[in-house]
Amino acid sequence: MSKPLVVLNIVALSPYMLGENTPNLNKLLSKGYSAHPLKEVFPAVTTTSQACMLTGKKPAEHGIVANGWYFKELAEVGFWKQANQLVQSDKIWDSLKATQPEFKVSKLFWWYNMYANVDASITPRPHYLADGGKIFDCYSTPAGLHQTIEQKIGTFPFFNFWGPKAGIGASKWIAKAASEEFRMHQPNLQLVYLPHLDYCLQKWGPDDKRIAKEVAAIDAVVGELMDGLAEFNPHYMIVSEYGITAVNKVVHLNRVLRRAGYIRVRETKGRENLDCGASTAFAVADHQCAHIYLNDQHQLAEVKQLIAEQEGVEQVLDKSEQAERGLAHERSGDLLVVSTSDAWFSYYFWLDDDKAPDYARTIDIHRKPGYDPVEMFIDPKIKFPLLKMIGKVLKKKLGFRMLMDVIPLTPELIKGSHGRLADDPQKGAILMLPNSLKESLPRNNNEYQMQDVYALIEKYFQQ
Repeated sequence: MSKPLVVLNIVALSPYMLGENTPNLNKLLSKGYSAHPLKEVFPAVTTTSQACMLTGKKPAEHGIVANGWYFKELAEVGFWKQANQLVQSDKIWDSLKATQPEFKVSKLFWWYNMYANVDASITPRPHYLADGGKIFDCYSTPAGLHQTIEQKIGTFPFFNFWGPKAGIGASKWIAKAASEEFRMHQPNLQLVYLPHLDYCLQKWGPDDKRIAKEVAAIDAVVGELMDGLAEFNPHYMIVSEYGITAVNKVVHLNRVLRRAGYIRVRETKGRENLDCGASTAFAVADHQCAHIYLNDQHQLAEVKQLIAEQEGVEQVLDKSEQAERGLAHERSGDLLVVSTSDAWFSYYFWLDDDKAPDYARTIDIHRKPGYDPVEMFIDPKIKFPLLKMIGKVLKKKLGFRMLMDVIPLTPELIKGSHGRLADDPQKGAILMLPNSLKESLPRNNNEYQMQDVYALIEKYFQQ
C-alpha cells in the first residue's frame, strides 16, 4: 500500500499567499510538490466545497447546496448540521475501503463528520441542556478518542474555534490532535481541517496589513504538524475551499422581501422571529450567495425581478439556470442570488433593531436562519465588554438564566467574504500535491476542479 496521505484543508489559503510568509509550505514545493489554483465550486462555501472534494460530484448530485438550507418538511431553516447521512453520495473512503478492506481513514474537523464510515473522527459537538445551558465538548469515534487526546494536549479551545476570540489556538490544537491521532491509529488517509485564515480574512479583509502575520501563523502550525508526523514519512495534499474577497457593502435581502410584503414574522414579548412556513418568500443567506424559497410559485417572476434590481446583486438564478451550474436540487432555493464581488448577504429580516430576536446578539449558529459572520465581533458600543461577560458568566455559575448578548448588529464590520466564484484564480482556492500525482489526471493548463480532489486521492492509492 502507498505511503500515508495527509490532506490538509487550510481554509481560505490562496495561491498568491505563497511566499516569504509560508516557509513550511515552500519546503514542500522544493521537495517534489507543485501548487495550482483549484477552481472553486459554486457556491464557494465550506460544506458544499468539502462535499465536492470528498464525493467527486457536484451539489446537484450530493445535495449539499449550502452551509444550511430550508428543510421543507419541518418548515425550518437548518444550518451547520453534522450528520454524514446528509451527503447523498458515496465518499472517497467508501471507494477505497471497497477495494482495500484494511484501509484506514481519519477525519478531523471536516464537516459532516458524525456517523461517517471512517475509522477515527473528531468534531465540535456541544451538549445542549434542558435548562437552555450548553456544555462545550467534541464528538469522536472511537468513543473516548478526543478525551484521550485532551489528556495529553489539553482541552479543545472551543472559543478559539468560533466567536469573538476565534483565532490560531483552534488550528494549533487540531494540528496537535492530528499528530496524536496519527500515532494512535496510523491511518492510510488522514483529513485535517485548519480554519484559522477564515476568521481574520472575513473580519479584516484580504488587503489588511495584519493578514501577512496570520498567514505566517498558520504556516507555522503546518510546520509543527509536519514535524510531528515526520517519523511516518507521509505525503501531503494541501487544499482550500475558497479564497476571500474584499467587501464594503452588505445586502439585506430579507428586509427587501419584508418591505414588499413577502415575509411574515411571529412576535413574542416585543421580539420578532421569521415565520418561514407562513412567508410567501424568504432568503437563506450564506455569505455571497442566498437561496430564496417561495411558498407560492406564482410569485416567482416578480420576486426574481425585485431581487435583481437591488444594489449589490449580480445574478438571480432560477432552477433551470442553477441546473446549468450543477446546483439544481430539491434543497436549493427556487431562486439563487449571487452578490457582486464587493458585497455579501445578511440574514436580517427585522426592520427595527429593538425587535431583533434574542439570538441576534448572541453566538447561535444553529438558530439563526442564515450565516452571521458578525458573531466574530463584540459590540463596540459596550464600554467594558470583558466586565460584562464576566458578570454574565458569574450569573450563570450562580444558577441564574442569562443571555450572552454581546454581538453587535453592525454587519458593516465585515471586510471579507466568499461564495461567488473567484474573479482571479490566484485569489481563489489552492491545490498542492506531489508531482508524481500531478500527471495522473489529464488537465488543460493544469487546471484542477474542486471535484478532482476525490479522483486525485483515489489515484494516489492506486499507484
